[in-house]
Amino acid sequence: MSTRQFVTFSVGGLLAGLDVRNVREINRLPEITPVPRAPAFVRGLVNLRGQTVTVFDLGACLAVGRCLLSEESRNVVLKADAVGLLVDRVGDVVRAEGGEVEPPPANAAEIDAELVEGVVQLPEDLLLILSVPRLLDPARLRAPAQPPSGARS
Repeated sequence: MSTRQFVTFSVGGLLAGLDVRNVREINRLPEITPVPRAPAFVRGLVNLRGQTVTVFDLGACLAVGRCLLSEESRNVVLKADAVGLLVDRVGDVVRAEGGEVEPPPANAAEIDAELVEGVVQLPEDLLLILSVPRLLDPARLRAPAQPPSGARS
């Protein structure tokens, strides 16, 4: 079986991760320019070495509350679509053998189960492996604009 590696991070009290092959880089938070009338999950735009990157608030995407901006907050920039994901803090890279990645349970920690492609049982926590294609699905992203109510920031 093949070994997979996952970048882990905390968002809204959850431990989540992405396959390292989907991650271009991880940055401290630069200045984010808000986008008027954008959906609640769009935190804004950043200029990353001349490229405009849309920053999604992963907490809002997962419906666990907007990310709390702090010194530990990070922008996880994906390889696809010039998108960054705002997370509360980044953790370690976790390695898992193919057999250790299990299908997600039906009640995957109160988040939209279709966004979770699998789970890995760690010694002290359950790692939710997020699906980048599902997170960035255009049909899912056509949510109406909302005021930033329920913000944790």
